[in-house]
Amino acid sequence: MERTLDDWITEAGTELGIDLEVDVRGLLDLARVVAHGVDRPAAPLSTFLVGYAAAQQGGGPEAVAAASARLAALAERWVAQAGGSGEPGEPGEPGEAGTASGAAGETGVAGTASGAAGSPGHESKDPA
Repeated sequence: MERTLDDWITEAGTELGIDLEVDVRGLLDLARVVAHGVDRPAAPLSTFLVGYAAAQQGGGPEAVAAASARLAALAERWVAQAGGSGEPGEPGEPGEAGTASGAAGETGVAGTASGAAGSPGHESKDPA
């Protein structure tokens, strides 16, 4: 049996006692934006901070989406302040080179997958 990202998220949620439909694509997009615009180690830490902030705000998908959108915007500001265009490989950007310009709006970091193609082995559970 081939296991998928959705299988992992389901089992991890069960193990942690969490029953929450997660916008996996949105969190992965946030991690990508942060990894390329700030620094690679900041990506997993940022997704942890999103979850923690969402829990502090009462939890739920809306709280996760709001926290994720705020951090995506912060990462984009970091790129802009560094003088980068947001294009991968752009000199003068912090951390790893670049981030996708406009990623928050195009990829659904703000809360929906907006039809973005999933990662290999990932089937989105988003109703969008």
